[in-house]
Amino acid sequence: MTSTHAEAAPQAPAAAPGGYRFVVLALLFVVYAFNFIDRQILGILAPAIKADLQLTDTQLGELGGLAFALFYTTLGVPIAWLADRWNRTWIMTIALTVWSGFTALCGFAGNFMQLFLARVGVGVGEAGGVAPAYSLISDYFPPKERARALAVYSFGIPVGSAAGIAIGGALAGMIDWRAAFIVVGLAGVLIAPIFRLVVREPARGQLDARRAPAAALPKLKIPPALWLLLLVAIALFMLGYAFFVFRPERLSAPFGLPPALTTWFYAGLLVAGGVIGTWFATRAMRANTASFWLLSFGAACSSIMGYGIFFWMPSFLIRSFGFTVPEASLYYAAILLIGGVAGVWLGGVLADMMGAKRSRFALIPAAAFVLTLPCYVAGMLSPSPTIAFFLFLPPTALGLVWLGPVITAVQHLARAEMRTTASALFLFINNLIGLGLGSLLIGALSDALTVRFAEESLRYSILAGTGFYVLAALLMALAARFLQRDWVD
Repeated sequence: MTSTHAEAAPQAPAAAPGGYRFVVLALLFVVYAFNFIDRQILGILAPAIKADLQLTDTQLGELGGLAFALFYTTLGVPIAWLADRWNRTWIMTIALTVWSGFTALCGFAGNFMQLFLARVGVGVGEAGGVAPAYSLISDYFPPKERARALAVYSFGIPVGSAAGIAIGGALAGMIDWRAAFIVVGLAGVLIAPIFRLVVREPARGQLDARRAPAAALPKLKIPPALWLLLLVAIALFMLGYAFFVFRPERLSAPFGLPPALTTWFYAGLLVAGGVIGTWFATRAMRANTASFWLLSFGAACSSIMGYGIFFWMPSFLIRSFGFTVPEASLYYAAILLIGGVAGVWLGGVLADMMGAKRSRFALIPAAAFVLTLPCYVAGMLSPSPTIAFFLFLPPTALGLVWLGPVITAVQHLARAEMRTTASALFLFINNLIGLGLGSLLIGALSDALTVRFAEESLRYSILAGTGFYVLAALLMALAARFLQRDWVD
């Protein structure tokens, strides 16, 4: 195998035919939905997993955030650097296969560490699934349609999250939590070859007509001998990974070390590689604009609560309202589907309407975050699940309005040939902080409050975390001051 195999993929014409580009967008949406199905299914299965494996809320929070986010974020930027130089459709196909395969492996975990490492594998795969998609959309849709196309793609967040919760709850009720992981994981593996066969690699920057053509980055040329070496290295890595998941004591016993310590050492090597790769990729991108960093950290603060609530809401409904798992799954799936789709659509429409007023790309998310806080507080304090349902709809929508404006802005804060890396750096910050800390902070605080509030500890833990929306709004408001200056047409 040589690099020309990937580079010879058919090129889309300079102006992609209307019908075909929407087929591409639909497939990207499906892949993104599977991204969130596999990411969020753990939330609805958490009560059953907690009972079966005897876990604490803090451990559940680690599974929902830290296990996934550490590797998802640290490998995301190096993979995006690769995507700026190699075929993006191949990278997404491989990523979908890897994360779906590890999702299926979650169903075979027999203890916390095995499930933790399987979730690490999901994060490793999903690291290559989003930033290349942002870049592909930017090369299939002209600037005037880009925000709406990115919003349609972002529908994968609420739709995938809702589907993961609904399907996971149904399968857990009919069979068990292990079957839910296996079924959704295998479904993603089957989608991967369809995506590769249909989606073509477009020319980079082909629709940015108002600026000089982007200077092409050097192609990544991989000799056949290096391909063989890489395949052997991957095989050895997977073999070692399997040992650490299922037989860690065999590798730790000769050195007199606890199995968990040996496992963390192995995991640390992977994180270190990702951090080093992120540093080099960030230097190559030269993203030193104030607006980029403020948007990234503002989105991250909102994601602490976004991901935290996504993960813990089913458990809150079961503990505080006495729902069964199937009842909680349908209830929250409906909230995510209605509120989430409305919020993403509204953000995309507003972003397309903003025109030359660049500051609005940050001011509208700031206003949405300010309104989100009181809505969530009212919903969390409601004594009635019926009233709470309608109170949760507005903040679910408002909490996702930022996607269209902010992601569109990020695409215009880097040159066309560096968009994948810029997107991955944005996702690195957003997910390391938001996804990595959200579910963990809420779970740890819930454990700390259990002595005082018992089953209601989760309610007050979520309430305490809503203050992050204030910080998110402040950072977005600051970003608005610099967007006009930093914008790249």
